[in-house]
Amino acid sequence: MSAIYLEVRNDLLDKITSGYYPEGTIIPTEHELAHQYNVSRPTIRKAVQILVDGGYLEKRKKRGTIVCKPKIIQEFTQTISSFDTEMKRLGIVSKTQVITLKKEYASTEVAAALRLKEEDIVYKLIRLRYTDSHPNVFITTYIPAYLFDDLLDHDFTTERLYDVFDSKGHSVNTIDRKLEVLKANETTADMLDIEIGDPIYYFHSIGYDDSSTPIEYSIARYRGDINTFTLHLTRHKGD
Repeated sequence: MSAIYLEVRNDLLDKITSGYYPEGTIIPTEHELAHQYNVSRPTIRKAVQILVDGGYLEKRKKRGTIVCKPKIIQEFTQTISSFDTEMKRLGIVSKTQVITLKKEYASTEVAAALRLKEEDIVYKLIRLRYTDSHPNVFITTYIPAYLFDDLLDHDFTTERLYDVFDSKGHSVNTIDRKLEVLKANETTADMLDIEIGDPIYYFHSIGYDDSSTPIEYSIARYRGDINTFTLHLTRHKGD
């Protein structure tokens, strides 16, 4: 059965990538595909599941199996690079919408992350990042105001935050990151154009410069339906 289900998988993938089954369309049912390929339904089920796991298809209750765009494989969990740089590497067109850029007093959470006193001044930068015209990540970044005196003069729809950090002598060279998988609340669902309760990847990140000074504290919410993240692990000798 293994060779047969791979043949079915390859043919379905060709039809998806060629546009025979366009994005957003519902492919034939398991029964119809079994008849079409003259194979058993378990064979079809296995071939389809491979494409679901690869992000080419999505099973939806009461609707069927839908063709979707393959997930964006993010590698920033193992390297430090800007969103724009990562998307360019993947050949994806990205853009940034700045929702908010202002100064405010640090909250308890922000002060702890950036090693500040409560009520110290920070910049609050909220951005919505798009990939191929689809909202992908909703990110809030806090930056110590005492390190940068002119961030309000920058246009972060076109400028990269890490480039500005570099130019000010505070390059981010190490990052602590925590990942959770949560359900989208009303605000996040609205910004990312998803349903309330849909899964999102929720990252808390603290970036440090060469002197181990915290430069940024970011909270990023990535859509769960179009992103996947890779991790690279190395085993230490003796473990």
